[in-house]
Amino acid sequence: MGETPTVKTRSLPVSQDFARLGVPAPLCDHLAQQGITTPTPIQAATLPDSLAGRDVLGRGRTGSGKSYAFLLPMVTRLMGSGRRRTPKRPRALILAPTRELVGQLETALAPLAQIAGLRTMTIFGGVGQNPQVRALAAGVDIVVACPGRLEDLMGQGHVILDHIEITVLDEADHMADLGFLPGVKRIMDKTPREGQRMLFSATLDAGVNVIVKRFLSNPVTHEADSEQSPVDAMSHHVLHVAHDSHLPVLLDLTAAPGRTVVFTRTKHRAKKLARQLNASGVPAVELHGNLSQNARTRTMDAFHSGAAATLVATDIAARGIHVDDVALVIHADPPVEHKAYLHRSGRTARAGNSGTVITLMTDDQVRDVRDLTRKAGIKPTTTRVDTTHPLLQELAPGEREYAGAFVHAVPAGGQQGGGQNGSRNGAGQNGGSRSSGRSGGDSRGTRGQGGGSRAGQGRGRGGGQGSGRSGGGRSGGQGSGRAGGQGSGSGRSGGQRSGSAVRYSSSSGGAAAFSAGTSAGRSR
Repeated sequence: MGETPTVKTRSLPVSQDFARLGVPAPLCDHLAQQGITTPTPIQAATLPDSLAGRDVLGRGRTGSGKSYAFLLPMVTRLMGSGRRRTPKRPRALILAPTRELVGQLETALAPLAQIAGLRTMTIFGGVGQNPQVRALAAGVDIVVACPGRLEDLMGQGHVILDHIEITVLDEADHMADLGFLPGVKRIMDKTPREGQRMLFSATLDAGVNVIVKRFLSNPVTHEADSEQSPVDAMSHHVLHVAHDSHLPVLLDLTAAPGRTVVFTRTKHRAKKLARQLNASGVPAVELHGNLSQNARTRTMDAFHSGAAATLVATDIAARGIHVDDVALVIHADPPVEHKAYLHRSGRTARAGNSGTVITLMTDDQVRDVRDLTRKAGIKPTTTRVDTTHPLLQELAPGEREYAGAFVHAVPAGGQQGGGQNGSRNGAGQNGGSRSSGRSGGDSRGTRGQGGGSRAGQGRGRGGGQGSGRSGGGRSGGQGSGRAGGQGSGSGRSGGQRSGSAVRYSSSSGGAAAFSAGTSAGRSR
């Protein structure tokens, strides 16, 4: 393939717009309706080449507008290719590392595709494959997919990639970090070599370069900003805290008005901190790899809607989670390496807004944090604080509010769910076992006080209410939770299957941490 030439972006004339770059008028009109009239640097740099059909390697930080940089040329070129969709053989493929990013790309793509008369679909794990299989069999133009589930469907013969005209790899460096590159290579090997290929990434490291050299033909490389530089509008602070002040300082910051993302290193820490914040009256939800797709969706819905203003997440949320008005990012646990710091921090200062990034540092983390910030190319302000320090009010201004624990309201047919220590199906008062009644009608038992006996007419494994399978679908009720503590969980919730809306509320009583179930009502 040869060396990849680099084309640095130049500042654009004020009059430059999407139409001048070659984007069709109907798509420009849609962008204008969204308030998008001026291309970002990465869009302005790459669109002329991508619209011309060249292979493109685009690098820009998270939030730089990479999505439209490949969605617009993809839709434009498919409109003009004159080919028709056929069963099982999509015409374009976008690979992304996480289910959240796949969903957000689909949200941006869907109206563009509708204008162009194209059919799209998403493919990812954590949900049943049958709807995906049916959609593929009916024929789609564009597939937005995570590598794992796509490979599964390819192996079963449900999708064939020999008609792919355009392939896009989004967040390629994150796919490398997650170990997805072997699968990506196998998938790319099944696409026609003469097709257009575009790769977009926040960094261009060794793993990404392997993909570039193997699959991109004479690509034009555009770099919109420095890999090391943080967003200009961010202010970076390190708060040096004693061990016993760590949680109180975090609680004070998250109780301030506005959306906050708190990052932890492990899933256990994310669950624990979310539970502790809820117990103290700060509505919080958790996001990590143990959640089902339905639970992830409900978490993000709650965060987007403001029902829970604090999201406690592992690095799974460091990329691809687009919420434009996050004012504060807190590294409750400093990340292991500097790239993770930059990607986590990129959750704030988006869409032209300013933002604050805070790293909580204990005595034994001083050297690690010093090395981390140096490699990240930032010079944070370091201050030793406790909960009385005035800097907390300066960094997170506003009156502290403790509205109560976030409570997830299960759709109609189920009881309200939450659950300390992650109850599996329903709420038990002192723990209990799983409850899922399976006989018809409305099989109801009494609430188990230590759950253990089979109560009611259904085959409930633990005491508690649990309506079983009835003709109208599975409808969950209260059952005894698997873990101790008072909480409620969503059992087998028919409301989701019947499409009822999910409601969110805050309750001031107790420490009912958010615990969402899968479509079968399990929470992980």
